[in-house]
Amino acid sequence: MTDRPVRVRFAPSPTGPLHIGGVRTALYNYLLARHTGGTMILRIEDTDQTRFVPGAEDYIRRSLEWCGIQLDESPWHGGAHAPYRQSERKALYMQYAQQLLDSGNAYYAFDTPEELEAMRERLKAEKVDFQYNGVMRMQMKNSLTLSADEVQRRIASGEPYVIRLKVPLKEEIRFTDLIRGHVVVQSSTIDDKVLMKSDGMPTYHLANVVDDHLMEISHVIRGEEWLPSAPLHVLLYRAFGWESTMPQFAHLPLLLKPEGEGKLSKRDGDKHGFAVFPLQWNNPETGESSRGFREDGYLPEALVNFLALLGWNPGTEQEIFSMEELIAAFSLERVNKSGAKFDINKAKWYNQQYIKEMSDEQLAGFLLQELDKQGLMCSNEKAVLVARAMKERITFIHELVSAGRFFFEAPVAYDAETVAKKWTADAAKALTAFAELLKGWQGEFTPAAVKTSLNDLLAQLGMKPGPVMPALRLAMTGSGGGPDLMDILTICGREETIRRIETAVKALA
Repeated sequence: MTDRPVRVRFAPSPTGPLHIGGVRTALYNYLLARHTGGTMILRIEDTDQTRFVPGAEDYIRRSLEWCGIQLDESPWHGGAHAPYRQSERKALYMQYAQQLLDSGNAYYAFDTPEELEAMRERLKAEKVDFQYNGVMRMQMKNSLTLSADEVQRRIASGEPYVIRLKVPLKEEIRFTDLIRGHVVVQSSTIDDKVLMKSDGMPTYHLANVVDDHLMEISHVIRGEEWLPSAPLHVLLYRAFGWESTMPQFAHLPLLLKPEGEGKLSKRDGDKHGFAVFPLQWNNPETGESSRGFREDGYLPEALVNFLALLGWNPGTEQEIFSMEELIAAFSLERVNKSGAKFDINKAKWYNQQYIKEMSDEQLAGFLLQELDKQGLMCSNEKAVLVARAMKERITFIHELVSAGRFFFEAPVAYDAETVAKKWTADAAKALTAFAELLKGWQGEFTPAAVKTSLNDLLAQLGMKPGPVMPALRLAMTGSGGGPDLMDILTICGREETIRRIETAVKALA
């Protein structure tokens, strides 16, 4: 780290939904910015207009907002280094490409796609890989092999061209990655990358370096897949004379498939039944819908906590971190080099922990929202009791309704296996007697009072609780599972309990 003010950027392309790996990259940038009192920037890298997808930019914005990743400068909040969409900076890039041409670090290339393919095929026949590099460029049609007059004539006539970086033939490129340590690459392994395309738009490499320099980015924190491009970017910084202010690089480990081999993809999510996008994505071009973590029921705090520890180690046994705690503890030095397996069961565990930590009242608020979506009514008081009874048993908030529906609706069917094993004539007789007892109930209808009265009744009938309790649960819920039985009875209420017992006795006679 240097004394330079920390300015980091997240720079997604609006080519579709934001992958969960991109969310983690944005999160690590954000954590470093907040930990150091620095600045978090978002830049939209939309130089490839052929891949632009309507709605993708807004999806990126909404995803980051949902995750609690706050931006200091962006296309939506402005800032001193606007504009923050590369498509709006087009004229700027040509200016810097011209600077490289003037200094001899770049050149015009007029090779057509057909000519490049012909050269590729000729070399393939000779079992040589085609690379437009320091050797090959002298056999191609460019401003290094054509006269100055011929170059100007071609440009003036409107002939399509690209601008390529002139990569030094034999040079050692060295830089330090904050996660991976020292990196050394020979320039002979790098081809003369296109910097400006024939449509006048810059490629990623030129736009990325120019923007990072002009926006005074101090740290480039991005995915491991960009590591092979880093030496090229170092060469560009040198060619511009910006090496002294070049940002520090940190290439993050991949998010791996659950099996541990290869990068996590949407196909893996489909195969294993989980989302790989933060929010549901509806493709405006195909109409296809892809599931999102939010719609699957994950809390943003739980997802952020889960993602933070996929590739970063706090150095302690602590697993539950608020955003403030993550900011305080985060450092790039503790980011792992190796990829992290995407364990969806761990994500579910985090969601469970955050639900358990909620107050009953807070959870009841979410429950009431879920009930309203489904057209079910419930008082605030009852919602708090249901939340308290169910919170240790659920992974997602929507399960308060799906797994606890019996609190709001009487069962219309009874689990056949439970009926076969647990429903007996003696149990039905005991439940009938219990319903009669409840009709004359005096005093508070509390779990402790109900349990005592039921046990006393069974003692009078000469019966043990063991065979009766499962039948009573079946009558109340329609199944053999659920939270504490006495809680179910008292939350449903005395009259509803009587009604359900009598219905079950009649239906299962």
